[in-house]
Amino acid sequence: MHKQDTKSWYKDAVIYQAHVRSFKDSNGDGIGDFKGLIEKLDYLKSLGVTAIWILPFYKSPLKDGGYDIADFTHIHEDYGTMADFKRFIREAHNRDLRVITELVLNHTSSDHKWFQRARNAKPGSVYRDFYVWNETPDKYNDARIIFQDFEISNWSWDPVAKAYYWHRFYSHQPDLNYDNPSVHKAVFKVLDFWFKIGIDGLRLDAVPYLYEREGTNCENLPETHAFLKKLRKYIDENYEDKMLLAEANQWPDDASEYFGKGDECHMSFHFPLMPRLYMSMRMEDRFPLIDILEQTPDIPANCQWAIFLRNHDELTLEMVSDEERDYMYKSFAQNPKQRINLGIRRRLAPLLDNDRKNIELMNILLFSMPGTPIVYYGDEIGMGDNYYLGDRDGVRTPMQWSADRNAGFSSAEPQRLFLPIIFNHDYHYETVNVENHEKNPTSLLWWMRRVIAKRKQYRAFSRGDIQFIDTSNSKILAFTRTYNDEKILVIINLSRYSQQAELDLSEYEGYVPTEVFSQNKFAIIGEDPYIFPMQFKNYFWFELRKQEEDEVIETLSPDHQLVLSSKEWNKMQGTTRNSLEKLMRSYVRKNRWFRGKAKKIKAIDIKNTIPFSTGNLNSYIVIIETKYIEGKPEQYVIPISIKTGEIIADVKFKHPEAMIAYVEVDGHEGVMYDGSYNQEVRDIFLQLITQKGMLKTRKGSIVGVPGKKMRSKVKKSELPLNSRVLLAEQSNTSILYDNRFFFKMYRSPEEGNNPELEIIKTLTENTRFRNFPTFAGALEYREPNAESSALGILVDFVHNEGNAWEFIQSSIDRYFDRIIEDKEYLMSDKPIDSTTDLVEHVGEEKMRDLLGPFFIEMIELLGKRTAEMHLALASVESKKEFKPEPFSLLYQKSLYQSFRTLIKRTLNDMKSSKRKLNEEQIALIDDIIDNESLLLSTIKHTLEKKKIHTSKTRVHGDYHLGQVLFTGKDFVIIDFEGEPTRSLTARKLKHCPFKDVAGMLRSFHYAIYMGQLENQSKIPESADLLNPWLEAWYEIVRKTFIDSYLETAGDASFIPKEEREINDLLSVYTIEKAIYEADYEFNNRPDWLHIPLNGLKKILDDLVE
Repeated sequence: MHKQDTKSWYKDAVIYQAHVRSFKDSNGDGIGDFKGLIEKLDYLKSLGVTAIWILPFYKSPLKDGGYDIADFTHIHEDYGTMADFKRFIREAHNRDLRVITELVLNHTSSDHKWFQRARNAKPGSVYRDFYVWNETPDKYNDARIIFQDFEISNWSWDPVAKAYYWHRFYSHQPDLNYDNPSVHKAVFKVLDFWFKIGIDGLRLDAVPYLYEREGTNCENLPETHAFLKKLRKYIDENYEDKMLLAEANQWPDDASEYFGKGDECHMSFHFPLMPRLYMSMRMEDRFPLIDILEQTPDIPANCQWAIFLRNHDELTLEMVSDEERDYMYKSFAQNPKQRINLGIRRRLAPLLDNDRKNIELMNILLFSMPGTPIVYYGDEIGMGDNYYLGDRDGVRTPMQWSADRNAGFSSAEPQRLFLPIIFNHDYHYETVNVENHEKNPTSLLWWMRRVIAKRKQYRAFSRGDIQFIDTSNSKILAFTRTYNDEKILVIINLSRYSQQAELDLSEYEGYVPTEVFSQNKFAIIGEDPYIFPMQFKNYFWFELRKQEEDEVIETLSPDHQLVLSSKEWNKMQGTTRNSLEKLMRSYVRKNRWFRGKAKKIKAIDIKNTIPFSTGNLNSYIVIIETKYIEGKPEQYVIPISIKTGEIIADVKFKHPEAMIAYVEVDGHEGVMYDGSYNQEVRDIFLQLITQKGMLKTRKGSIVGVPGKKMRSKVKKSELPLNSRVLLAEQSNTSILYDNRFFFKMYRSPEEGNNPELEIIKTLTENTRFRNFPTFAGALEYREPNAESSALGILVDFVHNEGNAWEFIQSSIDRYFDRIIEDKEYLMSDKPIDSTTDLVEHVGEEKMRDLLGPFFIEMIELLGKRTAEMHLALASVESKKEFKPEPFSLLYQKSLYQSFRTLIKRTLNDMKSSKRKLNEEQIALIDDIIDNESLLLSTIKHTLEKKKIHTSKTRVHGDYHLGQVLFTGKDFVIIDFEGEPTRSLTARKLKHCPFKDVAGMLRSFHYAIYMGQLENQSKIPESADLLNPWLEAWYEIVRKTFIDSYLETAGDASFIPKEEREINDLLSVYTIEKAIYEADYEFNNRPDWLHIPLNGLKKILDDLVE
């Protein structure tokens, strides 16, 4: 075998992953074998790969794809003999192909002779201690359960041993006990056996879980790294060019520890990079990719990351935040059957909807990244999957070689195949196979060959550093890969549309970009920005050598005069329906509930029109889908009515916001308007709910769902109730029924349980908490083969004096008045440097008098009601969706990633666009940007140092003073929808209740600064006097609220036991909320930006102190 730079061959490798069982059957028994694999080695050589990684082929009961090993040194009889295997090694090496296989360190099959010997041995003996035993299953409770879909505990009872044994994976895979030196010796013998036969590398399966220690999560323990150093030392002393690859599904800083100082594993998988490749592609945004690479630490010079798009397991989503996981599921696995454990069981092509552009884009991203790329068998021809097969078998089906029977994989009868061939029409083996791809020079297979060949020409890809090039267009990813004299410029357009890449390449002035595939030379690089027009989903690889407008779809201008007959309107077909679609385009844009104002509308389609009788002219519930040039489609619900006669003036002058168009019906003038302003429509809404009614069409139905006590709340004889539309609501439409019921119509419904409906219904029916509007009923939209969507919720009306924001503002006015009246007494000759000094100078008792005793009492009550809400939500343990879940270190790491992403993205946006701000705002932003590392390190230290003893539960999700009604003596909490910009599933995620607490604290901070702005407009000269008192007010209110909250919450599971943890966690969530506010104000209300920036500055000042 040709060997060049043999010690680090893995750095320049392109690895092909295959399962012997799935690749080629040579003897017609329906199962792949080593002889079949040998037959296809020339194919692998022609593909351009340099190493083949084969999955476990050892003796095994095959309950987990061969990872349940019953004998480490025997070949499974299905795959052939040891002679077959040795011949495979020789043939692979003859073709300069390295061979990598598995060393499953962590566990064995329960059928293994070691385990059979252990379960029959005496407790405490060397043989018994080959595995981890305990008399009860109560040990190591902080270790997570990895296969959540299949296992409920990491302990299983063995009736023979009469003890519990430990397993991190399936219960038929007991974990080896690495505290036993005999296990070390046994593993070293296995390693020697395969290395002496000729294996070049070993993938260390499940390596983070080798040791167990009480009080830890039993992952990444120091003892594991000590063992790996011992293993590596042994290899270095006995072999020249062998490689260890760590399978450590961890965040980059933890995964990088498996390199040690170059004295542990040679390679480690970069698991967090993989999902962010998909996220950047689907979001059309470079940020997720750049962000995770910025978090990736430098590694020793003799080490290398292993990178991949897919493999034999699920597309794992363990190393993402909850929000990112929700996004991945929504984007790539909407069908729950496509999900398993914390991941997605799909192949590359189906994940990308078989879109050739996206498949190429993802592979270009892979081959451009730092590390050694791995190609999963079949992905080079775009094979499909079958997620209806059990476990992960859907991505392990037979390789498709030709259009012959069994896809050329086997000559066996089809029913004898170990797994069925893919018959799905988009991926049918008669179309998608190697033979067909070989014949077509434009096929994906030939494209892969060309890309792999080019990558192998440049060591900059395999060994070079990576430097990102900034561009104002976030859809353009640009960076250089540099190794010695090689300089490669990579430019990728992530967008579905053409973009312009404007790059600052002045560092390479005088260089000529040469496109690597065509060798065409581009214009020489100068001082000015270099402009590359980019087609959609396009990419460039340029070698840098020294010299020898978005498509715009204009919005249609609809004709606001519609002429039609009553018959045409009531039938709602053809021309009438098309005219309505055009009218919808202009109507939705003028409404406050429309979320797509900043986007360019591509089309509006009417999905369904549900008629109901309102006199001679029907009214309709219209379900529309708004499609954008960029961004996901959105669904909206619009009730529509037409009226003629005197009501025209009523709609036109009293409710101009409801106008859609002037119409002429049967020769009579009329108006088409939003039906929620039609009393008859509102009557039908209430009637449907109270009487469990239904409006049915072929495409879908609207169904009324009454609450359990609805019959006692309103009698049929009382209907209809007087009703009116409330004008204060923005993101939805609110209707008041006779001061008895409040109906909120969700204008943009999504499939699935609406979080507000779910929370209010659960609190009403499962708890005694009553400081919220109790559930009375709901309207749902139901379609065949889809989850129902909530169109609206009906709750009992709460009499109130306005919201808590208004109450707070009036109290702040009185606070300012008292300060102005008492200014001579309050002011001191001694200069006051801080809020603390001011409070100490005045005295806390006097400060409370300035705020007002009743006001202080109400803040205490608000803290109490907030805690009672959280206690109620956490008490519903009978429902999985509400049951509290304790924090884990893994979750805390994902939480840090989520916060880090928000902070980095927000500050990056501000940094690039701060020119539009005033000097004071720029100074505040610069101060925060300068202290970005302090913010991040504070959050990282809080969340990653140790497990925090708190829990995550369902929370309000968008908690602030505007979401609380004031009755005059109490508070009622409303609007449980969560942040409206987030997806429905993201709004249902569990969080630490401190997220709500931080939201309210930030709302207090907003209130005092907004109060000052209002006061300043009335009494300009008061500004200098009042400024020092703003933070003093906030500190008293903050302390009062938190003390009351903590006292009420008591020893609830979500309250940390240590005061330091409470303060740290509150700081972290307050930082998150302030950053979120800063992002919103920066993009929507820059005049208010100083409020969250001042809040962040206060946090930074406290951190510095």
